Amino acid sequence: MKSFFKFLSEASTAVQQAQRMGLKGDGHGGWYDKDGEFVAKTEKGTLKFYNKRQSIGKQDPPQTEAEKNYSSPNIQDPAITQKQGDLQQMAAQQQAAQQQADQEAQQEGPPPVEKTKGTLTVAFGRFNPPTTGHEKLLNTVASSSDDGDYVIVPSRTQDKKKNPLDADTKVSVMRQMFPQHSEKIVNDPANRTIFDVLKKAHMDGYENVRIIGGADRVKEFEKLAGNYNGKLYQFGNVEVRSAGERDPDSEDNVTGMSASKQRKAAAEGDFKTFAQGVPSTMNQKQAKELYDMIRTGMNIKEGWNLWEIAPKFDWKNLRENYVAERIFQIGQLVENLNTGLVGRIIRRGTNYLICVTEDNIMFKSWIKDMMEYTEVRMDSKKRGPNKPNTLIGTDGYRKNVEDMTPGYRWGIQFINKYRKK
Repeated sequence: MKSFFKFLSEASTAVQQAQRMGLKGDGHGGWYDKDGEFVAKTEKGTLKFYNKRQSIGKQDPPQTEAEKNYSSPNIQDPAITQKQGDLQQMAAQQQAAQQQADQEAQQEGPPPVEKTKGTLTVAFGRFNPPTTGHEKLLNTVASSSDDGDYVIVPSRTQDKKKNPLDADTKVSVMRQMFPQHSEKIVNDPANRTIFDVLKKAHMDGYENVRIIGGADRVKEFEKLAGNYNGKLYQFGNVEVRSAGERDPDSEDNVTGMSASKQRKAAAEGDFKTFAQGVPSTMNQKQAKELYDMIRTGMNIKEGWNLWEIAPKFDWKNLRENYVAERIFQIGQLVENLNTGLVGRIIRRGTNYLICVTEDNIMFKSWIKDMMEYTEVRMDSKKRGPNKPNTLIGTDGYRKNVEDMTPGYRWGIQFINKYRKK
């Protein structure tokens, strides 16, 4: 008698074959194709196929060698096998590169700099758009600083969904909204990530840094900033403080206000709600101009999905699209909205991603804090009108550096002209 475990094993093999070919079972060993035609049955743990050469009322002709191979459980789809192999190889290469980069960083470390300054207090964020809730953050940064030594660094990210304002416009609006912090708001194309900010602080001679962020981002900043201290920069102390909890359901215009809520109001055409999130330093006309700029940047006329522009208000649909693998594929280039880090996905978790940057920095992020990287024309010297490509590692950035190097092009032309054919 066949053992129960052998029976299960054989049944499992047949089911796997059928699923791979898109067949549906009748519960009694029979299998049907998408048109409802009976095409196979389970025999001895595998599928036996009934081909179209059979005649009604007569015995089914023997299977050809091609048919036997096609139905064999040992035959794999070459495309699927190749894709799986490529992904495994990519993950292995990224992990090896990360280990090598860590070893090199530990050996070399950041360039030595004389420490002539104390502690720099930093806030790095999207501010897209800036709101009354951000005013609380900026005030906390100022009050936490030593002798007013602090900087506010808006990220450079821009897209039509979560970041409708470009960096220059955003900084201009922030300086208008928060005049008491105007001189501390930095507009520097080189500050694309939190690491860029910390490396600059190191080079400027600061002994310590203090990072201020929302309560939900403290752990992320602690891990990243702490892990690379002594590798990318050198500080005696890297401290991360919370600016306080934010309650998206609160009716208070400070603790309940967020950029997500402002984008949602703009997308829904609700200026009344939007105006409640604008500080009193801006009048009604200025608030309406900001509202219109955001709607234009989001291109509302094209339609929109709440889970894309404000995922915290539509977590269910974000999760469903992630599980269905409609977003965030292995190998895709993505950007962390909190830190500005851009990397390729090497692992998909239940609700998080593990990515590696071009500099072999590995980071983990919740899917709600990620977006598809949308840097346009990465091979072009300009990302847009009057906006040079500053993304290190791209051909566009390389071309800009070459243009700034005296005699570079002339040398290339000279060599090419007289090189032996």
